[in-house]
Amino acid sequence: MDQAEQLRNIIKKSAQAPRPAARVITVTSGKGGVGKSNVSINLAVQLRKMGQRVIIFDADFGLANIEVMFGAIPKHNLSDLIYQGKNIKEIITMGPMDIGFISGGSGIAGLSNLGRDYINYLVQNLAELDVLADVIIIDTGAGISDSVLEFLVASGEVLLVTTPEPTSITDSYSLLKALNRHVRFNKELTQIKVVANKVENIEDGRQLYTKLNAVVSRYLKIPIEFIGVIPQDPQLLKAVMQQTPISIQNPNAKSSLAFEDLAVTLMNKEAEPVFRKHGMAGFFANIVTGKKFS
Repeated sequence: MDQAEQLRNIIKKSAQAPRPAARVITVTSGKGGVGKSNVSINLAVQLRKMGQRVIIFDADFGLANIEVMFGAIPKHNLSDLIYQGKNIKEIITMGPMDIGFISGGSGIAGLSNLGRDYINYLVQNLAELDVLADVIIIDTGAGISDSVLEFLVASGEVLLVTTPEPTSITDSYSLLKALNRHVRFNKELTQIKVVANKVENIEDGRQLYTKLNAVVSRYLKIPIEFIGVIPQDPQLLKAVMQQTPISIQNPNAKSSLAFEDLAVTLMNKEAEPVFRKHGMAGFFANIVTGKKFS
């Protein structure tokens, strides 16, 4: 029995309890500075307002954007779960509105080198997140590093954040190009949804998407979907400086209302079962085994 088959059995066993798998949404961008972490946090807040139980997994181990913007410093991270015997609840830091937050820390870098016992322990613990959350948001690093691509390849549902800056559009295309070239990427098992950030209005966002989609459709043949915009908003910058999500600090700000619309759109576009079948345990099993589970 190979490693992948062993993990399939673990996942099936953990799924025997009468509960659905959590919806895992991976938020990414082709470059830094486009507001990716802001999207992750404020989307989490808006989903929480809609009654969803939400956990953010910070997979950007080079930066600590989520904890800074939440104003909460985690005591433990994924490494403590893997190597220090901590359980999943012990590495969850609670942020505003009881939104859970997990720091990936340096534990992400060693996922592909874990032995079988460590993998079993990791996957069994991560399966518990399906009990604790309805939606899990993965906030990746920016760019096309190997670690980012590994998370995207493992994902069934990807939120690609881009801005009208020509470099942002180019970098978004480069990210999709690198993803498309990855030996384990399967466009039939991946939904890619585009969010236009820092735009003046919805029309500007649609034009941005049209430009990106034109080259993606022509050269990569990857289906991408436009799901909304986040407008330029000085109130958002003020909230960032004060380490408070704009959706909490000023619920009526135009950016807050846009995040609310985005959350509603996502909930109305519920991921098809094939994209979310195995929840968080399946997501990480995809990473450590190098295979998507069917």
